Amino acid sequence: MSPMPSQSRPAGLAGLRHIALRVRDMAKARSFYQDLLGMRVVWEPDPDNVYLSSGMDNLALHTAKLEATDAQRLDHLGFILETRESVDAWQRYFERNGCAILKPTKDHRDGSRSFYVADPDGNPVQMLYEPNLSPSRKTKVERRKR
Repeated sequence: MSPMPSQSRPAGLAGLRHIALRVRDMAKARSFYQDLLGMRVVWEPDPDNVYLSSGMDNLALHTAKLEATDAQRLDHLGFILETRESVDAWQRYFERNGCAILKPTKDHRDGSRSFYVADPDGNPVQMLYEPNLSPSRKTKVERRKR
């Protein structure tokens, strides 16, 4: 059972916006997230560490210095897509670029739609349309006007 908070929750939590991954090949991992997903480098303090963003998040890639017995404990990470239709387009895009599709596109009971692709280290990446998180049509129209 989860512990119950002993006091009221403080304000200010804006959601999960940062993930850090240990990667075996920095060049391949960087290319996947930068070239295929379009994230931009926001900080690269040294060759073993790079921080990327899509504008609403922060992904840290750190060169793995794992022992043979160490295991990655990440289940998956996810990127939010704007529309249900974009899920299919992204799956085709990754397939054309030789990426392994781990789980093909699926509709979920909550109205979301997603698929899973492997990054170069085999980390599962969920590409997800989630009606409660994905930008609304109105938001997209407002962004185009700016």
